[in-house]
Amino acid sequence: MYPLKILLNQPYRLVLTAGGIGLCIVLMLFLLGIYEGISEGSVDYIRENKADLWILQENTTNILRGTSILSTMHLYLLQEHTELDKISPVLLLLTTIHGGNTSATIYLTGYDPQMKLGGPPEITAGRRVVSDNDIVLDESFAAKYDFQLGDTIRINSELLRIVGFSGGTNAFVIQYAFVTLKRAQSLISFKGLVSCMLVTVKNVDKIESVITNLLDDIPGIVIYTQEKFVQNNIKEMEAGILPLFFAVAVIGAIVLTVILSLILSINILENRQDLATMKTLGSPRGFLSGMVIKQALSIVLIALMFSLILFFPITGLVQMLAPEIDTKTYIIHIIYVTFVVIMMGLISSVFSLGRLKAIYPLEVYA
Repeated sequence: MYPLKILLNQPYRLVLTAGGIGLCIVLMLFLLGIYEGISEGSVDYIRENKADLWILQENTTNILRGTSILSTMHLYLLQEHTELDKISPVLLLLTTIHGGNTSATIYLTGYDPQMKLGGPPEITAGRRVVSDNDIVLDESFAAKYDFQLGDTIRINSELLRIVGFSGGTNAFVIQYAFVTLKRAQSLISFKGLVSCMLVTVKNVDKIESVITNLLDDIPGIVIYTQEKFVQNNIKEMEAGILPLFFAVAVIGAIVLTVILSLILSINILENRQDLATMKTLGSPRGFLSGMVIKQALSIVLIALMFSLILFFPITGLVQMLAPEIDTKTYIIHIIYVTFVVIMMGLISSVFSLGRLKAIYPLEVYA
């Protein structure tokens, strides 16, 4: 095929071009993978703690970037409602842990182990919290700082033993750790304070009337169903990080388009005499423009194959060096990126066609 033959006349240029575009594609796939990992990891804790209701301080919509403080009074008032089944208070704290030569910030979650709500979604190694001296760390956080089961860490002046590692507790910029509610409250010296209440109701069919009764009887609170609270936190996550990913992806797409447009324009200029000859001989309408488009698509397809070969080793290396970066890549992501890259290839060829139109048949006699 003549378009491919033109490209193969400059093999090093083809390799460098396909490599550059391939790295742009890797970047797009990587950003999609990180976004998917963050969107799942940031709400796994909420989604897997299958409470019917989340009760927080009034004007709080999420736990990712929101602050909520409830007191023992709220717990007592909730316990008076017989339509509630389980009430699990949870205290969330941003705090620093110390272990060996390591100091790192963690999202400490204090909960009542007896209530089966508010704890880690999944234990990947070790066991759950049992006593006030136990702590469970997120597995990626532990891998990053090389914490092992049985190690002792310090929070303030309190010594805690690592008894387990958890999964589904990596929110990318921060990871969860779990202790008993009593231990978390002792760290702030306020035994009666919690961040939220996880509640199950006896009759789910009457949940709307339960919410209405609770709001009427208990001042200063807001109540969300499980589904609504998950959506609130997803929305908060997207508002904080999605614009950044979108901007980087757009820059990558622009770079891809510019590189491809330049290469196609150079190929046209280098083969100007041959193209003028074809015009003189009466090449069919659309033949030359079709040739440029085929060149663009050929480069894009080579770059796609190159990127798929590189993507998974690069992702594995990044996760080995930075365990807190959790990527989740699905086949639909590859389909999306393939479609976008093909469209960018077509746009690049359109930009280059101006060079082709500027070639006059009489140039063959120059």
